[in-house]
Amino acid sequence: MSTDPNEIEITPEIIAEHGLTKGEYDRILGAMGRTPNRTELGIFSVMWSEHCSYKSSRVWLKTLPTEAPWVICGPGENAGIIDIGDGDAAIFKMESHNHPSFIEPYQGAATGVGGIMRDVFTMGARPVANMNALRFGSPDHHKTRQLVNGVVAGIGGYGNCMGVPTVGGEVNFDPAYNGNILVNAMCVGLARTDRIFYSAAAGIGNPVVYVGSRTGRDGIHGATMASAEFDDQSEEKRPTVQVGDPFTEKLLLEACLELMATDAIVAIQDMGAAGLTCSSVEMADKGGVGLELDLDKVPQRETGMSAYEIMLSESQERMLMVLDPAREDVARQIFAKWGVEFAVVGHLTDTGRFTLKQGGKIVGDIPVRPLVDDAPSYERPWERTEPRVQLAEADAPAPNDMGEALLQLIGGFDGCSRRWIWEQYDHMVMADTIAWPGGDAALVRVHGTRKALAISTDVTPRYCFADPVEGGRQAVAECWRNITAVGATPLAVTDCLNFGNPERPEIMGQLVGCIAGMGEACTALQFPVISGNVSLYNETNGVGILPTPAIGGVGLLKDADQRAGMAFTTEGETIVLLGETRGHLGQSLYLRDVLDRAEGPPPPVDLARERRTGDIVRGMIRSSLATACHDLADGGLAVGLAEMAIASGIGATIDLPQSEIAPHAFLFGEDQARYLVTTTQPEVILSMADASGVPATVLGQTGGTELTVNGSLTISVATLKDRHERTLPEHMAGS
Repeated sequence: MSTDPNEIEITPEIIAEHGLTKGEYDRILGAMGRTPNRTELGIFSVMWSEHCSYKSSRVWLKTLPTEAPWVICGPGENAGIIDIGDGDAAIFKMESHNHPSFIEPYQGAATGVGGIMRDVFTMGARPVANMNALRFGSPDHHKTRQLVNGVVAGIGGYGNCMGVPTVGGEVNFDPAYNGNILVNAMCVGLARTDRIFYSAAAGIGNPVVYVGSRTGRDGIHGATMASAEFDDQSEEKRPTVQVGDPFTEKLLLEACLELMATDAIVAIQDMGAAGLTCSSVEMADKGGVGLELDLDKVPQRETGMSAYEIMLSESQERMLMVLDPAREDVARQIFAKWGVEFAVVGHLTDTGRFTLKQGGKIVGDIPVRPLVDDAPSYERPWERTEPRVQLAEADAPAPNDMGEALLQLIGGFDGCSRRWIWEQYDHMVMADTIAWPGGDAALVRVHGTRKALAISTDVTPRYCFADPVEGGRQAVAECWRNITAVGATPLAVTDCLNFGNPERPEIMGQLVGCIAGMGEACTALQFPVISGNVSLYNETNGVGILPTPAIGGVGLLKDADQRAGMAFTTEGETIVLLGETRGHLGQSLYLRDVLDRAEGPPPPVDLARERRTGDIVRGMIRSSLATACHDLADGGLAVGLAEMAIASGIGATIDLPQSEIAPHAFLFGEDQARYLVTTTQPEVILSMADASGVPATVLGQTGGTELTVNGSLTISVATLKDRHERTLPEHMAGS
């Protein structure tokens, strides 16, 4: 009996194990003109997986706006690129590493960070900031503490070793994530516009070069695993989780950037999902060429690896490049200097085929085009989420104690300080971080200039579950507001669309609705989508997560001195509320955490109002009229005031305006398009707002040691801070 894996008979069971349907296998037979061997089947399996081909979402992703005068490169490359002036470009992307992080929290999260950084420096950028968007199950679930510990340690361990600051992000807890956490990693890098690198292979006969770590058996079928839902045996999939080595990646980064300063690179691609397979095939497809690999020349850290294992391994810290043959020796010397593996493993051909050799024999021979361009694309059946009935007044009564309600929100797991998390990350390395975790948006200086990038990640999953279209709009709008609140101009977004099983029409309807809402908001706010990732099948035993289309946004502050923070700056300043308040309590944090209800629709998003209000706020900050600024979101006005007081240690005295709106609705309602600003020139602020048609209300003044809302609550800032700060540390300590 043969021991060659390629001689194993392809049975229906093997086809199913590879995540392929009978119809998809029939398409493979048509593309090949024969029965594939096991290596070829594995290659089709990963290239046609949901994770790599986006077969359930491609038709909808095409509806998103992706262009603007400042967009250099939109979706389709390793990361998106925007022009930030003066010959500088910002390059960024966000991706998921959900399934690996649930199975093996430390390595799953660590390799998610490593992978997204490679996507950025592949394009020629030096990474300057990392972000993350994390979702965990209920805090009292038996696995949550372990998962939080592992994920946070993995993110910190990898980013800290790389010397790239982790400057912000978001963390939520909800029982919907008990069986399937979300770990979305974002990286932002900087490059010169004339030194950007792409992945389209070119030049028949040019050498294909492998650099980085040796290939092992870790991560085999990682892309396929990420395209399937979990069950009770999912933890047995640990071998599909990659193992990271940030010290090797740091050397790889420096070697690549040094080589990029020469003219040696024709094309370059990160080995991410599907490893050597995906990087080779995508480079060949984009260049319209063939590619031949000699697998005996692939650096390997284990003996006896089959062609199947080599091609499907997702070992980390690896890159593939096509070089100018005249510069091959220069490249080899650079990588030798940095102590990084360098091997010529193949060459480009004019055959249009992906050919693999091992032991002197051809072990794989596939036409390139069907692997990418002819991958299945499905218009799956979908059902619209039924609109929620408006919340009745009796369903959202006032609390017995307004002050205690505020403490519940500011100390709840979705409202409490994340300091316990971000203090494990080095957010000051590189010395360009201006505003770090805890504010509306992180600010990172463009080194050697007055410019700064503002970065934020946002989504409110409970809104998306109640109304996907409105939730999609709100996710984009809140990200835009957070960037605006520091004074920056929002420029572009990356997204990470996390959903359950798209083969269920109600889940597919959530995806369709969220994308529709996102598209409307991105168009109205001139905030195009330039990169992203889709992660489906996020469910265990048929129980899906909340729809979670995470939005990562980047904006530009041309002068970093013209910025605002959320902390009150001094006593005696006037506090002004900009934007209209209607007291919307449907799907609010107050309704959920204080009244233990989840009813009604989410707050409506008026995109024209968002644009109008945000533009005037940005003008106030840049003209130094607004001394502090904070956008209002979860928990509404009361939580916004408390956060500004906690950040500064300064209290405030507030008088709510005469209104038909009940005080608790005015304080805890989550109406959109609203900001709090402080100022020493309230008359000018009110005049500007009036001229722009933006509602503006003077609420009170900063000062003292207490937050007082006359007639409703009085709490010391120290009490607010204590409740806000101690929740997470005490819980993680087992208290």
